[in-house]
Amino acid sequence: MAIHFEREEFDARMDRLQAAMAERKLDAMLLFSQESMYWLTGYDSFGFVFFQCLIVSKERRMALVTRSADLRQARATSIIEEIIVWADRADANPTKALKDHLFEMDLLGARIGVEYDTPGLNAKNGRDLDDQLTSFAAAEDASQLIPRLRSVKSAAEIAYVRESARLGDAAWHAGVDRAGPGADEGHILAAMQSAVLAGGGDYPANEFIIGSDRDAVLVRSHTGRRILSANDQLMLEFAGAYRRYHAALMETVVIGTPRARHREMFDVAKAQLDAVVGTMRPGHTFGDVFDAHARVAQEHGMNSWKLNACGYSLGASFQPSWMEWPMFYHANPAEIVPDMVLFAHMVLLDSETQTAMAIGRTFLTTEGEPEMLSAIAPAFLTR
Repeated sequence: MAIHFEREEFDARMDRLQAAMAERKLDAMLLFSQESMYWLTGYDSFGFVFFQCLIVSKERRMALVTRSADLRQARATSIIEEIIVWADRADANPTKALKDHLFEMDLLGARIGVEYDTPGLNAKNGRDLDDQLTSFAAAEDASQLIPRLRSVKSAAEIAYVRESARLGDAAWHAGVDRAGPGADEGHILAAMQSAVLAGGGDYPANEFIIGSDRDAVLVRSHTGRRILSANDQLMLEFAGAYRRYHAALMETVVIGTPRARHREMFDVAKAQLDAVVGTMRPGHTFGDVFDAHARVAQEHGMNSWKLNACGYSLGASFQPSWMEWPMFYHANPAEIVPDMVLFAHMVLLDSETQTAMAIGRTFLTTEGEPEMLSAIAPAFLTR
């Protein structure tokens, strides 16, 4: 029950990885991203906050270097058979244990791809790793190799994403139904997260975002909760999560009497989303999608109120963030292809009047128009 895909699914992923490694002429990969390990093997742990590495050779051999605390976790949740434990002790250098096993795997002088761009490899460990690999192997940054593969989902993954979307909708109802004058932000958050967990889902890879009154323009989580006033605004960004897969939503709820600017900003945000949906299809790039959203803001005199990115890929993610490669920003050449799961958020923030408006939905790309995975259509919401 702890491994959530069939062996054939993992074999197909390994096939794709081996083809990508061969294209880069890599003899091995050092995986430090927990998302990569989960995708390739099912390994499910927050042990990446310490040093751990999954070695993958061009002969399809896999070896996990990790701590004793994760030994049983790796056995229970993954298809990894070869596990090496480095010992916690004063002045421990786990990168030395990694190098020793690379030598055992006959990788001296090999060309090795390294996942540097991940929270799973901090700066200190990265420097130690480079010290160990100097004069041992030819290391190169291959941080984007697996994220590019992961950005296109299999049928089994899409089934989990659909369940995430169902849980996201349940969280939406739990939160929006409790919003109104006198509501406690803490109670709203508790109801939303409870809906996901009670529905069989997971904690998300980052905190749900809630902000009201002047904090609605922050679009970031922070400590401290308040009670909603008679006339207020409530910004929510959250996700359903199932088997680590995410489907996010974003919504602004107007409490009491809306400001005229609220309605104006909603109309523009909805027009932005329509433009994005019209562009989010094969034959366009992620940069094209951003530009479609930016043009609408420019045409309505709200260019300075938009953000410099309007969404990103989603998948199976771990802390600290559910945001994945690639992202919607200007001139991003990454291509839209079928079976991507993409979160598009239209965010307008008027700092002068402290007025906020946002619409965000998760989509599955197809050969044509993308499919919105949430059953909740964007609408101007008041409570």
